[in-house]
Order: sequence, then C-alpha cells, then structure tokens
Amino acid sequence: MESQIHLTDLPLDPSGIHQYLSTPASGGIVVFTGTVRDHNQDLRVIRLEFEAYEPMAIKEMQRLAQVCSEQWPCHRIAIHHRLGILGVGEIPVVIGVSTAHRQEAFAACQFLIDALKVHVPIWKKEVFTDGSQWVSAHP
Repeated sequence: MESQIHLTDLPLDPSGIHQYLSTPASGGIVVFTGTVRDHNQDLRVIRLEFEAYEPMAIKEMQRLAQVCSEQWPCHRIAIHHRLGILGVGEIPVVIGVSTAHRQEAFAACQFLIDALKVHVPIWKKEVFTDGSQWVSAHP
C-alpha cells in the first residue's frame, strides 16, 4: 500500500488525487471532497480558518493510513488537508482510497474521514456575519 499525506496552504486538487489513486488493479476508487458551506446551523458562514499542530497531524494521518490498510486491502490512500483561510466553496479536505472492489473503497474512505475528524490535531475558526468561534475541525 502506498499513501500520499499532505497538509498545505495551497488549493487541493481532487482530480490530481484521483489520478494518484488509480492503478491497473483498482476497480474501486472513492474520493471524498469536503467543501466550505455557507452556513452552520442558522448562522451564515463567511470563511473558515484552519490551523494544525503540523508534525503531530502528519504523524497521525500516516498512522490512520496504516490502520486503514490493515483493515482493507487498499492499493493507495490519499489524505490531504488544507490550512489557512478558506472561503465558501473552497476545499479543506480530500480523502481518497483505491481498492480492487467498491465496497472496500467506500468503507475505507468512510473510516478515514471519520477517524481524521476524531484523531488529527486540526482546528478551525468559523467566521460568521456576526462573529466567530474556534471549534475542533474534527469533533
């Protein structure tokens, strides 16, 4: 299993990640793309600001890729997260998995996004039209 782990302040490219995941043996490729939406509950979101404890975040993302590959027969795994200020419609996270079959790809991708939200030290500040608040990006 190969993995591609990135934290960056540059825009993420889901199509490039899809290309990375593609192998001749991969019958199933699942890519989850998270986007900044314009609301959270009843509040209008202007932007999100992401920060991370980068050395620990990378280490934890690598660990999650390893755990995932032990549970499912993954060919390749990609975990990319953006840092900095992102506006509505921008992409803060892309998770991708390739496997021989779709069921494993869906399950592995679901595991990775859920585990990332719980274990990786990334925080976000939600900026609304009438204020802001820091929250865990991954509750």
